[in-house]
Amino acid sequence: MKKSVAAKLPKSPKRPAARDLNVELLASIADVKAGKWARKTEFKRRADGGWRRRIVLADGTVEKEEIIPASATAQVARAGTGLSQAQFAKLIGVSLRTLQEWEQGRKRPSGPASVLLRIVARDPRVVAALNG
Repeated sequence: MKKSVAAKLPKSPKRPAARDLNVELLASIADVKAGKWARKTEFKRRADGGWRRRIVLADGTVEKEEIIPASATAQVARAGTGLSQAQFAKLIGVSLRTLQEWEQGRKRPSGPASVLLRIVARDPRVVAALNG
């Protein structure tokens, strides 16, 4: 006799108990309102014009630390403002994808965009004027 196909397949692992996403979401919102955070990104300007980026967990553990060189103008400009990629892209009038490609080195900003990024990198407070 032949064994059935189902008998030959490996057994799938048991699924975890159902999650109540509403409860998890409400708890997360309450944590944010209370000033709690799971991890945060800190930026510190270096003497050479670059930035030190640290991702710190709530318990104080450093998850990741890296140096953003001054030559990476898109990253340096955004790091100085403390904005997310989406916020910064909207502020300077480019798509999120374009900013991501600049930051990852796949594309280079055009002349006017490059000048704007260098200005913002030199003085991040300029962004306040762009926002007004």
